[in-house]
Amino acid sequence: MEQPVYHIPALLEECMEGLDIKPDGTYVDVTFGGGGHSRAIMQRLGEDGHLYGLDQDMDAWENRIDDPRFTFVHSNFAYLKNFMRYHGVEGVDGLLADLGVSFHHFDDSERGFSFRFDGRLDMRMNRNAETDASQVIATYSEQQLADLLYLYGELKQSRRMAAAIVKARRSASIETTAQLAEVVRPFIKPNQEKKEMAMVFQALRIEVNREMDVLKRLLQSSLDVLNPGGRLVVITYHSLEDRLVKNFMRSGNIDGKVEKDFYGRINAPLKAVNNKVIVPSEDEVLRNPRSRSAKLRIATKL
Repeated sequence: MEQPVYHIPALLEECMEGLDIKPDGTYVDVTFGGGGHSRAIMQRLGEDGHLYGLDQDMDAWENRIDDPRFTFVHSNFAYLKNFMRYHGVEGVDGLLADLGVSFHHFDDSERGFSFRFDGRLDMRMNRNAETDASQVIATYSEQQLADLLYLYGELKQSRRMAAAIVKARRSASIETTAQLAEVVRPFIKPNQEKKEMAMVFQALRIEVNREMDVLKRLLQSSLDVLNPGGRLVVITYHSLEDRLVKNFMRSGNIDGKVEKDFYGRINAPLKAVNNKVIVPSEDEVLRNPRSRSAKLRIATKL
């Protein structure tokens, strides 16, 4: 029986070009997952190079690379700086983050990431985390649910969906993906069901895993762990992430506030390598439809 694909790395060659890999450099892939990007990095490293692969999901451990030049770190990338210090790494020459969810997660009904399968509403990337999606649905106020559906899912019917969830949970707990889908379906256009249902599940996943918060921590940490001339390479999949990464690369801070010197020149610790965002080619989208919303941004630490 053929093994299911864990993940197909998006924008692979563009990421490798963006990292500008030195054979003897030190690199970190903070979203190791199926190891696709990491293996491509390893192919470009010499004997003295080293790669650290981070992932908070221990399922990714099965994909680790058996090579003395590779170190797997079981951690959320929010703690990147701590783990680099723990491993005695003073600085890295490149940092890669692919913020997409692996096929493995979407296709595993037990993880509850997709409305395509009926399973428990879980959605935790780290199975040891305390709060799962069913708890968010059960305990958040109507206002909190409306806010996360609007902010993270960009759903116009977020208030009506939130009200329906609160009403439904009074009668019976909402613990499965099918139960949640049934509650929100009346507020979704039939011809947009796949797209809008995916947005509902995306919003919940972002909240469960605190994805925006940990991304902010990663970006801030990148300034401390990157060597001068080191590359920051980030693939995002929705507008909130992309806006945050774009503003950070331009300004060097989470608020996106650009500081200028006396002469009006931008004073920032990073410089964008690609002023225009990089997106997948038509061929790549045909080969890997899940890459269609990927956006790649690259910056150099000055």
